[in-house]
Order: sequence, then structure tokens, then C-alpha cells
Amino acid sequence: MLTCTWAPTVFTGSQVAATIRRGGFPDGRALETAVLPMLARIEALGVSHLLIAQRWWGSGLEMEGSSLDCLAMTALFAAHTERIRLVTAVHPGFFHPAAIAKWGATLDWISGGRWDINVTSGWNRREFDMYGIDFLAHKERYARSAEFIDVLRGAWDKPRFSYEGRFYQARDLELEPRPSTPLTVFQGGQSDDAIALAAARSDWMFLNGGTLERIGDIIGRVRKACRSTGRKVRFALYAAPLVRRTDAEAWAEIQARLGMIDRSLAERRRAATDGAHGMWASDEDLSLLDTNEGYAARLIGSPDTVYERLEAYRALGVEMLHFDVQDQLFNESILPELVG
Repeated sequence: MLTCTWAPTVFTGSQVAATIRRGGFPDGRALETAVLPMLARIEALGVSHLLIAQRWWGSGLEMEGSSLDCLAMTALFAAHTERIRLVTAVHPGFFHPAAIAKWGATLDWISGGRWDINVTSGWNRREFDMYGIDFLAHKERYARSAEFIDVLRGAWDKPRFSYEGRFYQARDLELEPRPSTPLTVFQGGQSDDAIALAAARSDWMFLNGGTLERIGDIIGRVRKACRSTGRKVRFALYAAPLVRRTDAEAWAEIQARLGMIDRSLAERRRAATDGAHGMWASDEDLSLLDTNEGYAARLIGSPDTVYERLEAYRALGVEMLHFDVQDQLFNESILPELVG
């Protein structure tokens, strides 16, 4: 199974707990001590992909924490890694796809062909408003993302490319130097609009955590949609592992965390997602313990229990585990089996 983790660009907590305090970013001088050692540790663990989030505003309380700029940090990571693939999350609306195509082609060369893109249609309205970006209705955000991917692929695949869309235009666009590798497009979401976009244009879907039944349903819907497009979509599941010596020990820790949930804070988070499916939309308390509903995947328990559950997700069609690297016992007992 391929593996992916968050890039070290966020320095505030994400749990919905009454004890959370607002964090802060290290200054520029601290990047070498706060970021680069973590980056080296991630690559040493054998993780195959690094996801660099675009989160330009977040309080770390009612909204997940802000992060350092996705483009600048991808360039930094390219210069300080040798093997791991770099997946940059980009919100259409914040950037023109032709400019990202040029930037991405440069990253492709800088990284030795290790760059991919995660096109994220967005759900945090306040973030869009702060930067003066038109948020659009849910369906329109996905229509904008579709055009964004069209321009990226056209610029990547054709020596000269023109495009006339509702949201984006390009005139005889030429990328020079040309990209050295094919473009791989990731996306998130699990709504009908997200599934339609994936079936028509994307290579991978990042799925939020959830039960086997929920994940199996989403994968089934995507595969059904792909029958009409003739394409294949691969699946990455986000899960937050909590591995302890026994199942009872792991679940006791989870219950303690659930007891710390601030209900008013949880409701403010849910209200901020503006139509997104996932991102704390579930009624299940496990989904509130971290961003992207990671604990709802239930990689919770002894090493044997967690490995069996991973095998069940693999049987459904999950080909990549997206996780954080904070759980030491998971890293020691299960991750080596995944990375080979």
C-alpha cells in the first residue's frame, strides 16, 4: 500500500477539545529546526507521498490551523528530499491554472519528476472571503475545478494550447521547458459533484475517514460513474492511527479524548464547512477528534487489530493510506509492512 502524510507546514492543533490553546508559527530562523528535521524523518520512514496543504487561514480552534504557503513550501521540500513524491494542494480561484502549470513544470524539473497536484475545490468560506476570492455555490466550485484541471492537462500534454471556458482562458500557451513526466491529479470530496469530477478528470481521490461501509459506498459510486467515462480512479484513505498494546488500552485513550470535546466548538466547525461532505459533517463523535475525520476510520487498537482493518480497506480498493506520523507504535509495528 502506498503511504502519504501531511507536510510539516502547520503548527497549531486541530482537535476539538476544551484544552486547546492557540498556537503560533516558528519564525523563519526556526524553520531549519522545526521543519527540515521532521521532513527528513518522514522520508526516512519510507512514506511514498507528502501532501502540502493550502490552508491560508485557520484559528486552530473553530477552524483547523493555518499553514505556511503551499507553493513556497513545496519548493523547499523539493530541495531537501530525494525520493518522496510531493503533492501540492491548490484551490482553484486562488490561482490561474496556466500559472500553476508553469510553476508545476518547474517543480517537476527541480524535484526530478516527483511533483503531483491535489485540486481542492474548497469548503472554508471565510478563507475565500478574506482573500477576495469568489467562493461560488458548491456545484459551481466543482465546475471551476473541472476547467482548472482541463487547462493544467492541456498545458502539460500539448506543445501549444488554447482554452476558452467560463472561468479560465489561455491563448497559445506554451510551457518551456516542457514537463518531464505525465501529470497526476489528486482531488478530495465525496459529494455527487466530487464523484463526477473524479470520474471525468482526476487520477486519485483523497477520502476522509469513515467506516468500511461508508468508504465502500463511496468507492462503489465512483466506479459506477467511471463506467460511463472509461477512466479509472484510485483511492487514498485518510486515517489517524492510534496503536497501543491492547484494544482496550487504545479505546480507553479514545474515550478520554471524546470526553474532552467542546460541543460548541464542534458546532462552529460543522457550520463553517458550507456544504462539504465530510470535514466534521458526520454525526459521529470520532469524526471530531481531528481534521478530515481520521479517527472515524478506526485504526484503533492493538497492532494485529489495526493491520486487519487496513487489510479490509485494501480489499475495498484503497491503494494509499494518508495518515499522520505521530503514533510511534504504528510507525514501528505496521508502517514497515506497508512501505516494504
